[in-house]
Amino acid sequence: MLHWSIYLFIPVALALVAGVLFLGLFNFASGGSPQRSQRLMQLRVLFQFLALVLVMVTILAMGR
Repeated sequence: MLHWSIYLFIPVALALVAGVLFLGLFNFASGGSPQRSQRLMQLRVLFQFLALVLVMVTILAMGR
């Protein structure tokens, strides 16, 4: 069984995804730099991947 603190990482990862998404939307709406938009999109994809891995590891650990 996983230590209870590992369950705190999932909401943090999801908050990071949402935060970067909103930063990207704000950058787009304000006519910001296309390079910054690209970088934010890359960060969002990275954070989504990490969140998915955390969820999958948690589900796997809970099944054991």
